[in-house]
Amino acid sequence: MTAEAAPDISIVVPVHDEAGAAGPLAREIAAAFAGRSHEIIFVDDASRDSTLAELRALTVELPTLRVLGHATNAGQSRAVRTGVLAARGQIVVTLDGDGQNPPADAPKLVEALIAAPPQVALVGGVRQKRQDSEAKLWASRWANRIRKRLLGDDADDTGCGLKAFRRDVFLRLPYFDHIHRYLPALVIREGYENRYLPIGHRHRDTGRSKYTNWGRLKASVSDILGVMWLKTRSRRPGPVTEY
Repeated sequence: MTAEAAPDISIVVPVHDEAGAAGPLAREIAAAFAGRSHEIIFVDDASRDSTLAELRALTVELPTLRVLGHATNAGQSRAVRTGVLAARGQIVVTLDGDGQNPPADAPKLVEALIAAPPQVALVGGVRQKRQDSEAKLWASRWANRIRKRLLGDDADDTGCGLKAFRRDVFLRLPYFDHIHRYLPALVIREGYENRYLPIGHRHRDTGRSKYTNWGRLKASVSDILGVMWLKTRSRRPGPVTEY
């Protein structure tokens, strides 16, 4: 694809050991964005199963599909960043690779972002009727309350993987592992605004979660402290004028 043919929208999907789920998800995304200028970028984070092979085989069937692969496992946030760096669209959509985010909901987030004023940099999904265990739902509710109180962001469901955002704004944000959970707070730190829309949520039909409640808790403590520090070190210049 040449620079002149760059798509308007890039859909970035990080995957790790999602054999059986990644292929059907790619087809769903292609169907959801049919008729729109788009590309689909799956980033395989060093899967140990047949995920990468299944995706590579699909590139013949789905001409808008691009498949990138990490040589070593680097985590979800790094996979998202790899995809965004490779993206050619000015609007980026992210979805979780487990298929729990319905691709059919993604275009409405894009439409909301396109219709929004320039200061709105992100439109996030808020999962309705979540199809997760009671333990995971309980942990998520408490994590969202604590995060909102400490960071002052405006997200009720920052863990939702379905988001649409402006690529240039994302690349201005300070990168760290697990950044994907703190995008709303960092977008506000950069002087932009977020908006949110309700989306669906589905059962996981294949594979298993890569995270545990205890693992999330351990990571969240240092992450939240780090984001709090980043907020204190931000100074905005106001409107920039070229003379």
